[in-house]
Amino acid sequence: MQPTAPVPTAAVAAPRTVRKRVLIVNVFFDEYRRTTGSPYRVPQTMAPCFLAGAFSARACDLRIYNEQYSGVLRDAHLLAWPDMLVLTGLTSAYDRMLHLTAYARSLNPRVVVVAGGPGVRAMPGRSRRFFDYVCRGDIEELQSVAREAFGAAYIADEVFPRYDLLEGRRILGYVESSRNCNFSCSFCSLTAEGRGYTKYDLGYIERQILATGKKQIIFIDNNFYGNDRRFFLARLDLLRTLTRERRIEGWSALVTGDFFGRTENLELAREAGCKALFSGIESFDTEILLSYNKRHNTLVPQVEMIRNCLEAGILFTYGVMLDPATRRLADLRREIAFIVGTPGITMPAYFTLVIPLLGTPHFRDCLSKRLLLPNVRLRDLDGVTVTMHPRDPLDDVVRFARHLTSLRGYRRRVMRQVIGSLVHYRGKLTPLQLYSVALSGALICMETFATSPSSIWSRRPRQTFLAGTEVLDPQYTPMIRVAAAFEGHFRPTMVTDDSGALADDLAEDLSV
Repeated sequence: MQPTAPVPTAAVAAPRTVRKRVLIVNVFFDEYRRTTGSPYRVPQTMAPCFLAGAFSARACDLRIYNEQYSGVLRDAHLLAWPDMLVLTGLTSAYDRMLHLTAYARSLNPRVVVVAGGPGVRAMPGRSRRFFDYVCRGDIEELQSVAREAFGAAYIADEVFPRYDLLEGRRILGYVESSRNCNFSCSFCSLTAEGRGYTKYDLGYIERQILATGKKQIIFIDNNFYGNDRRFFLARLDLLRTLTRERRIEGWSALVTGDFFGRTENLELAREAGCKALFSGIESFDTEILLSYNKRHNTLVPQVEMIRNCLEAGILFTYGVMLDPATRRLADLRREIAFIVGTPGITMPAYFTLVIPLLGTPHFRDCLSKRLLLPNVRLRDLDGVTVTMHPRDPLDDVVRFARHLTSLRGYRRRVMRQVIGSLVHYRGKLTPLQLYSVALSGALICMETFATSPSSIWSRRPRQTFLAGTEVLDPQYTPMIRVAAAFEGHFRPTMVTDDSGALADDLAEDLSV
């Protein structure tokens, strides 16, 4: 009898990776209480697109949603869908993270909720009461979270933006070449976080640019100029090459005031295809700039800075901050009148009240001086709501804030200023740049029409523009029935109590 042949052992199949569903949302509260989104606002946040790059496309089904662009997220089916919900957004929208967390957990108790952004970084202790994971770092931390929650198979081999997930037809491509800033302005959330300026590899930057598939590129760096001139010049060389090869048609970026201290920078940027620069002018008053620790904005007079940029064929855009807590209304009105009456400068992209952002030196100074009004809510820190005791009568300041949103009383002078700029720079700026000059005037006089035309006829609550009395957004009313444990998620986060002192709920994170 012949021996029986051994039966071959069946190969053990490798365990199959179960796909995980991840929803990434940029939460947003519109300062004018619109709920339909502002698809024409520039720049748009790219946070969901960049955060999605932390996850493996092979092992995860990914969806992103941007409330700034698309309006309020009302799709309960989408909120019930994910295994992991990732939330980010501005400080004033922190409460919106709580709303979406309540919905997601009511619809799917097993969902893992991850939160990040400046509000979360400023209040890590409070945030741990609401979210499974509290991220205080950058995208790489999200990979650590995914590894712990799901396993190593669910993280990307390389973090790279998922431009393919972006919604709608976008004519602009958004790219990041560096992180954070090398300056410490007292009002800036980056100063509160204390993270250093870091740079990306040139090859990685080029891949981003080409992956957007767009001809007009906007760099969303906090400071494109930075503190490394070799790196700055290397990026200009790359952009010059891409422009000459017609792989892009132009680019724009945010730079700090020290960029304009070297006159050759404008020519170098223009030759490299630069079409527009944004710089935070903040104020035309040197003393005010010094009080914000913004000394780099005093190297070149602001009017000279703007005119030099425009004469070089580069559009200049900027914002202006007004602070009724430290300046008289008469002084603020003089500054506005100076801007709308000075020939050869463009209009700001926006005027805003100074915001005491949580954890910043400015916030701590306001707290110690008891400048914050009673019953300030986190939602009130939006740049249009009066949140601090002013030097002038409160009613007058609230009226000023209400009129500031549309520059009431200055519109005719704004129109003359815009027309004058269009005539003066028509031989130096392109038609698209000139259109942007006109748009800046429209933005500060008709912001809703310029950035969210679909919401012009929508009914919005009448705003009071005063912290503690301002109407809350309709999002604070649950759109579906939520579990009783989550009803508190729809109560606004308080910054100050009835006396104007720091609210007890924030003491753990923000006590001076």
